[in-house]
Amino acid sequence: MTVPIVHDDLATLEFLLGTWRGEGRGEYPTIDEFTYREEIDFTHVGKPFLIYRQRTWDDRGGPLHTESGYLRPVGTHAAELIIAQPTGVTEIHTGEVFGTKLAMSAAQVGLSPTAKRVTAVTRTVSVLGDELTYRLEMAAVGQQLQLHLEAKLYRVLDD
Repeated sequence: MTVPIVHDDLATLEFLLGTWRGEGRGEYPTIDEFTYREEIDFTHVGKPFLIYRQRTWDDRGGPLHTESGYLRPVGTHAAELIIAQPTGVTEIHTGEVFGTKLAMSAAQVGLSPTAKRVTAVTRTVSVLGDELTYRLEMAAVGQQLQLHLEAKLYRVLDD
């Protein structure tokens, strides 16, 4: 099977392509602080969007969180991110691309009837060489928008 050519519309998001692995930390007023390991994949199929898949696990290898979705360029310096989580939360983000930095804010958060109440989310992703850092802020369960997750991941060159 041949690898499809990256669609021309993905030029501003191409810096994200690949598999990234590393570690992060989480905090929120309603939970204890924690650390985690993480893997993020940004792939494509030759169409004008990236496929996003993320998973985390604890220090013993037990599964924690996972989410997946699509990242779509909008014009030359904007993007939309659509995410679904098995916890019953969906996020539709809009944002801007500044070189190798992506700054997104949820335009809409959808909740299943049993999901925890999340009212706002922002995501910032920066890539410098083979290092990806991100910060996720969240307003949920009656708390104001504040830091929830931050991580540093490295591009996996050979798997």
